[in-house]
Amino acid sequence: MRTWGPLTAVCLGTFMLLLDVTIAIVALPDMARALDASLSDLQWVMDGYALALAALLLGIGAAADVLGHRRVHVAGVVLFAVASLLCGLASGPGTLVAARGLQGVGAAAMFATTLPLLGSVYQGRRRSVALGVWGAVSGGAAAVGPVLGGLLTDGPGWRWIFYVNLPVSVAAVWLTLRLVPESRAARGRRVDWAGTVTFAGFAGGVTYGAVRAGSHGWTAPGTLASFGLAALALVCFVVVERRVADPLLDLRLFLRPAFCGVMAGALAYNAAAFGVMAYTSIWLQTVLGMSPVRGGLVFLWMSLAAFVVSAAGGRLLHGVPVRITVGGGLLLIGSGQFCMAVLDAGSGAAALVPGLLLVGFGTGLVAPGIAGAALAAVPPERAGMAGGAVNTFRQLGYALGIAGFGTALTSRMRDTLPHEAAHTLAGGGAGALRGVFPEQVLRAAFASGLNTAAVTAGALATVGGALVLALVRAPGAGEAGVTDPAAKTLTEETATPRN
Repeated sequence: MRTWGPLTAVCLGTFMLLLDVTIAIVALPDMARALDASLSDLQWVMDGYALALAALLLGIGAAADVLGHRRVHVAGVVLFAVASLLCGLASGPGTLVAARGLQGVGAAAMFATTLPLLGSVYQGRRRSVALGVWGAVSGGAAAVGPVLGGLLTDGPGWRWIFYVNLPVSVAAVWLTLRLVPESRAARGRRVDWAGTVTFAGFAGGVTYGAVRAGSHGWTAPGTLASFGLAALALVCFVVVERRVADPLLDLRLFLRPAFCGVMAGALAYNAAAFGVMAYTSIWLQTVLGMSPVRGGLVFLWMSLAAFVVSAAGGRLLHGVPVRITVGGGLLLIGSGQFCMAVLDAGSGAAALVPGLLLVGFGTGLVAPGIAGAALAAVPPERAGMAGGAVNTFRQLGYALGIAGFGTALTSRMRDTLPHEAAHTLAGGGAGALRGVFPEQVLRAAFASGLNTAAVTAGALATVGGALVLALVRAPGAGEAGVTDPAAKTLTEETATPRN
């Protein structure tokens, strides 16, 4: 128990926080009906979590180096559990969105301390085994999310997708306090709170602007003001990072083409692979009439493909440069999204299968190598910072993808439906519109909107893949094979204090 107990404790937390990125996707239509939520509300249910996770990951990681990794991890699990309870008890969309944001704060504390805790306990071969198990759990959480979400929503109800976190959290806290030792990075470092606040302001402003653009337009005063504040926050972030002694993110890393390529790839990856799933789930359930379980099982094609490629890739692609696996994987994701942009009024779920398989194949190539590519693109002393940055860009990409693709979806719908009707349909309100518009009109409108969102996602993935292939050419940046980055991630993360 004492040998693998710490791994179990850390993996429980990792499973919960990554599961909650996707588990709510299938429950969105039920949430909309129960809470009378709009499309913007549903977007923020997803984005509130991902945005808090992205905005605070680097800052909380730096704080944990000072305060203690175990202490911050346990605090994160407790906060995550309290927020999950609040999510389950939410009586309105505003309360649910706020609780989801609080969940994201707890998840950031958990995620930022995962690798340092594992590195403080395991050495040598056990460390490699621990990292392999942790990686499998990480991939499995995202794959299980839609299916488990469907089962819980169809069974006891959507609130149980949050209640299920409570017993798991209790077990995680008990195991962590009992079996995981405290660890800290080198003393003398200061937490860059100014950088944390300004980066959060930038991420929040640009995401809010993208969500608002879907309902009010890109040129609306509120939308422009949001983007303006985001730009101001970004300028302040740059100024702070250039002056502070221990920066949250060393901006000189962006002078390295390989680092820029990997960050662009990370942003594009989570956005393109997962950003359209929420709207696809709404289409499957509210337009095609599928149950939450059947709707969740549709995404199993993607999950299984990703699992098979990830498992086989470590052996078959050993030694292949990560610029090829990551860049090629992004191109496959882009191709898969283009394949799904073929829907019409008569399409069913089967039309998505070829595209979902391609997206799954691409995900299976990108996921194992993206973190290692980031680490290989920077000096060893910046490995911890690079690891935090790539996870930050991934979650920010997901948040922006949800917002941006939702805007693309509704903009296309408005070609055939009035403004309010388009937003009602995209938000899961097809039932309320069936007495007003013919069924074929509603099906055609939603299909055309999904096609536009998929094409946008495909273009983003293609650009991201091209940037990775073009920029990740620095010596060492493209030399690690698919199986190398994982071992390197944990070794360098624990050998180098997070900044």
